[in-house]
Amino acid sequence: MLFFNTLEPNEHLISDNDRRDAMLHLLRERTTASLAEIAERFQVSEMTVRRDIQKLAASGQVIRVPGGARIERSFGGEKSFFERLQRMGDAKQSIGKAAAALIEDGQSATIDSGTTTLYIARHLRQHRNISIFTFSLAVLEELSGCDSVRVELTGGTYRRSSHDLIGHAVDEALSTIHTDKVFFGAAALSFRKGVMVYDPEAPRGLLQTANKRILVLDSSKIDREARFGYCRLEQCDLIVTDRGIAPEALKRLSRLRKVIVAE
Repeated sequence: MLFFNTLEPNEHLISDNDRRDAMLHLLRERTTASLAEIAERFQVSEMTVRRDIQKLAASGQVIRVPGGARIERSFGGEKSFFERLQRMGDAKQSIGKAAAALIEDGQSATIDSGTTTLYIARHLRQHRNISIFTFSLAVLEELSGCDSVRVELTGGTYRRSSHDLIGHAVDEALSTIHTDKVFFGAAALSFRKGVMVYDPEAPRGLLQTANKRILVLDSSKIDREARFGYCRLEQCDLIVTDRGIAPEALKRLSRLRKVIVAE
């Protein structure tokens, strides 16, 4: 048995999986820790810590922050951002990869807050000379260590449940932005009511920030309804989803808009 509270300087002798489990235990106790602190605690290099954190972040257990990592805690019945991040994870991964491929080197893009759009950011690290505008702190943190990507964050009030910014300052900042493409998510796509959300504070000005509007959502949200209408289906220039989409839904959607089914 591995005792997390009695680890000695020879901790580098434990297996990679045990070390990551111990790191996760440490973060659950402290919420956040720096690379240097974790490296010293486990007597490994900061490069090893970075790799471990990357694996834990990829599974949705922690989030990378500049210089370290932290863990999200949820309260009451509300699901945390990171619990939502794991739902349909494989689908979101393929959607994120396909969407990121639509951004060419030298271009700019606006990226919505949300779990599917975060997967886009995860596939932008190899791009060159691109500018990203966002109100998502998760997107900012994902790209913070990437020198080839310039990230501009709007102002606003921090919202913990979605790890993003909201309020008048977001709308004001979006009104001054013009990029090549905007990527936005949704809670549902209804053939009757259009693109829908559960968030009453979802900024409508987001769609006006770019020449091309690209909706990204996993197949479980298609032919569904949510609480609030966000935009008409006709306002989407392109829809990126995954291969889990029902054949009839794909046929119907393709008659209305251009669709990319990510592999």
